[in-house]
Amino acid sequence: MIQTQLNKATTVRKTFSRTTSISTEIVSDPGIIWALLTNASDFSRWNSTITSLEGKIELGKKIQLRSILDAKRVFKLSIKEMVPENRLTWGDAMGKRTFTLVSIGNGLIRFTMIEKIGGPLFPLFAGMIPSFDASFEQFAADLKKESETIMNAN
Repeated sequence: MIQTQLNKATTVRKTFSRTTSISTEIVSDPGIIWALLTNASDFSRWNSTITSLEGKIELGKKIQLRSILDAKRVFKLSIKEMVPENRLTWGDAMGKRTFTLVSIGNGLIRFTMIEKIGGPLFPLFAGMIPSFDASFEQFAADLKKESETIMNAN
């Protein structure tokens, strides 16, 4: 089980993998957060870690993501799991990113994001992959800010 910290990214490095995680508490409705996480065309508006996201975030579909961490690279990802207002996973052969939403009471939703990358060849290129920590912290902060802004406007 991966231990996540509130508002602080944690990275666990192993020989054949690296896992980065973060959690934050959001005062919002899970439907608002889910809508933000599943609307590809709106992603780069509220999320400063993504420069573009194309495609449809629907089970079995493919998306093309560009990140500020490697602006020249297009990540071609498959939507692997979708449980509305609860769990979303996307990834490729190298890894997967899972987003979870859990109601913890008093109108609070715990948002957690975990990404595990790796495989047998991981040690050969692990040193070329930038740290995700700052990007994860910014992603969580952006999601929290946008979700709470929408919630307060309603």
